[in-house]
Amino acid sequence: MNASEIKNVRRLRRRRHVRRRVRRPDVQRLSVHRSLAHTYAQVVDDATGRTVCGLGTTARSIASELAGKSKTEKAAFVGTEIAKLALEKGVSTVVFDRGAFKYHGRVKALAEAAREAGLKF
Repeated sequence: MNASEIKNVRRLRRRRHVRRRVRRPDVQRLSVHRSLAHTYAQVVDDATGRTVCGLGTTARSIASELAGKSKTEKAAFVGTEIAKLALEKGVSTVVFDRGAFKYHGRVKALAEAAREAGLKF
């Protein structure tokens, strides 16, 4: 295996480890994905296999509010908005699924903003 294959294997192993711990049929899951330029979040109901709501920094509906902000500030804004959407859909308690990403930077900013906006996890 070359270095990039090893890196991918380790990342997938981390993601499976986290997902195994947070997947519960009784509570919805706040799943976060972080790419190089954007941050995405969605609330997933694992019992039915459906996405309750989702939002990312690429959404046109919030593009005007994100203009001129840093990536961390954009992630925090997405956290606030996803919490509002989830509360409108009747979801107040979630488990946080960070995937293979470390809990710092944009992922941490999104989680803390969602907590401040009213989501419990």
